[in-house]
Amino acid sequence: MNNLIKIISFGILLLVSPFSFAQQTLIHAGGLIDGIHNKLLRERSIIVDDGKIVAVEKGFLPLKKDQNYINLKDKTVMPGLMDMHVHLSGQFSRKSYSEGFFMNDADMAYRSTVFARRTIRAGFTTVRDLGDQDGVIISLRKAIAKGWVEGPRIFAAGKAIATTGGHADPTNNLNQKLMGNPGPKDGVINGPYEARKAVRQRYKEGSDVIKITGTGGVLSMAKSGQNPQFKMDELKEIVETAKDYGMTVAVHAHGKEGMKRAVIAGVDSIEHGTYMDSEVMKLMKKHHTWYVPTIMAGKWVAEKSRVDGFFPEMVRPKAAAIGPLIQQTFANAYKSGVAIAFGTDSGVSAHGDNADEFIYMVEAGMPPMDAIKAATMNAAKLLKQDKFLGSISVGKIADIIAVSGNPLEDISAMKQVSFVMKQGTVFK
Repeated sequence: MNNLIKIISFGILLLVSPFSFAQQTLIHAGGLIDGIHNKLLRERSIIVDDGKIVAVEKGFLPLKKDQNYINLKDKTVMPGLMDMHVHLSGQFSRKSYSEGFFMNDADMAYRSTVFARRTIRAGFTTVRDLGDQDGVIISLRKAIAKGWVEGPRIFAAGKAIATTGGHADPTNNLNQKLMGNPGPKDGVINGPYEARKAVRQRYKEGSDVIKITGTGGVLSMAKSGQNPQFKMDELKEIVETAKDYGMTVAVHAHGKEGMKRAVIAGVDSIEHGTYMDSEVMKLMKKHHTWYVPTIMAGKWVAEKSRVDGFFPEMVRPKAAAIGPLIQQTFANAYKSGVAIAFGTDSGVSAHGDNADEFIYMVEAGMPPMDAIKAATMNAAKLLKQDKFLGSISVGKIADIIAVSGNPLEDISAMKQVSFVMKQGTVFK
């Protein structure tokens, strides 16, 4: 009877708020994808205590007197998913280019909590947020960590670093009286000295990672979507300074030359990688550079480029040209053996739809298990958090989700998340 009360109470509490157990929790998993093995494991018991996984055993262990119980015997259980490229401070629409004139930082912060909630309830317990303005996401990260707001664990880049006129220069295409002369504090650099200062500024503000825009981009109000925008001395200074402060470096890049420079400089990941060719892939394998594809973003901008008036005319041809190419680039990179970590660029496409990326990855030739590992152990390795995250194994943080069906047979099951636990607290 006591155990029945625990189960019933658990169900009621989940209707109103996230719930953290004070006692040990026993989870019975009908199927387990643990992030380590390359097959579905059947009938496993997982024991969670104080936010960590303390046991993973074959079979269904009996429930002990002081344990809470979660029955996932009819589900496929796996580690919490990890998206290595999101932007929780916004979501693209026709109004995106003007909303900064009408929204305060506080407005964007409140809105970001909605996107954070959608993300964790889609099964993504950890994200890497690659660029925002005015510290909104750093504050959101703190609020989530304190339990004030429901959302994923965030590794935040803060303001992305650009060069003057480059992708992520916040003053591109403004009236010349409004352009001003943004510098390292604003995320705009010219030369190695300013590059060093910009990294240190991000550290001062509380960033976990560094994001730079190594080439032109699709959605910025600038003509080129692929030209290289950093010199080698600037890139090397960013990488060396980031390493001094224990931060990794992610590089937005579409064009080949910008990617080559970034990889040779020693960055940790290339984002998008649209015009990556065999030469770049060879360099990435040599330098152990991760690739974060963001196929969803490519498909989304390509689709919207066909809608009259959705994008400014400077943006529309870039979206039409670059967007459709990313899925094939991903297919080529996977076949070539480039290390791939899952990322969506959500905030371009809608937050909460992140799992669509799995479908596009499998369409392009990646086996379902490899796609899931890209969002679990591979992502944890890119973050250098694989001692703590990325698998269901003893000693790891208890980030655990469950889906209906078997995603190894039908990858669309990744969109059917029915259970989410982050660090021992149940959110869904």
